[in-house]
Amino acid sequence: MKTTPYIQGLIAKAQKLGKTIVLPEGEDERVLQAAHEAAKQKIAKIIILGEEADIKAYFAKQGWDLEGIELINPAHSPKLGEYTKLLYDLRKAKGMTEEEAAKTALNPNYFGTLMIKAGDADGMVSGANHSTADTVRPALQIIKSRRPERVVSALFIMESKDGKIFYLSDCAVNINPTAKEMADIALSSAESVIQFGDEPRVAMLSYSTFGSGKGEGVDKVREATALAKEALKADEYANLPITLDGEMQADAALDAVVARKKAPSSNVAGKANTLIFPNIEAGNIGYKLLQRLGGAEMYGPMLQGLNAPINDLSRGCFAEDIVGLIAITVLQTQK
Repeated sequence: MKTTPYIQGLIAKAQKLGKTIVLPEGEDERVLQAAHEAAKQKIAKIIILGEEADIKAYFAKQGWDLEGIELINPAHSPKLGEYTKLLYDLRKAKGMTEEEAAKTALNPNYFGTLMIKAGDADGMVSGANHSTADTVRPALQIIKSRRPERVVSALFIMESKDGKIFYLSDCAVNINPTAKEMADIALSSAESVIQFGDEPRVAMLSYSTFGSGKGEGVDKVREATALAKEALKADEYANLPITLDGEMQADAALDAVVARKKAPSSNVAGKANTLIFPNIEAGNIGYKLLQRLGGAEMYGPMLQGLNAPINDLSRGCFAEDIVGLIAITVLQTQK
């Protein structure tokens, strides 16, 4: 199974952490192939949810063993009652009944998320057969935000055709974030980039570079930049290698020649690697253009800002994409 040098580097880091990742889509061959590869490379201990007999038969047909892999059918799990009670206790204030909790806990995405909440797994990768909402909803209801004052957001890792790495947010969760929420997204993204072993150079993107354009959108990005810069003065960020600037256009953020003309005094312009979009429309369109026209590899979206990592796959993903996201999820367990 081929993976890029960047993902190989992340795998090497993940192998040292000894984490447990749950895959709730045991009915999908791509997930089973990725589970086998992740266990073989010792990226993590893997838990697969699904019909145990079917999964064992598939592995036997391939000539694979189940070393490093645990199989669980939620309906037959001895912990189902414990997880049902946990879910009921978490959601009864929102009107969930015990009967609804018992039914919901059988849903593989909920069961996997409850495993994390109970301390029986460290993270989850889903989405090969489910929508983003199916993955995100249990995460927000059960795992919840690590910082209640900060929005949960999504991050993509992009590897360009020439091997350069960029981080894009938020392209999947927050439709039209406020200035405060955009600042939250920038800070969470910077922290994620550090988890992956990189130094974040954060560009707050707009259709204006330091006042070249006007409008409500520009005002929002300018305010978000000011809020993020103020937050970075806190002690928790004192020794972290984060640089952040804006508002700036994408060409000023990425091209050194353009940066010298448009933003000569910026310490981010021309060398940004972390791109914060003003809304989901810009972010979603941007990453898909990079992927389809630019030939970039995309990993994600990864949820950030949760108490534990739960990540979403594209339904068109390949097994190697799942292996990469398993490694990324392991790295996100680092505090």
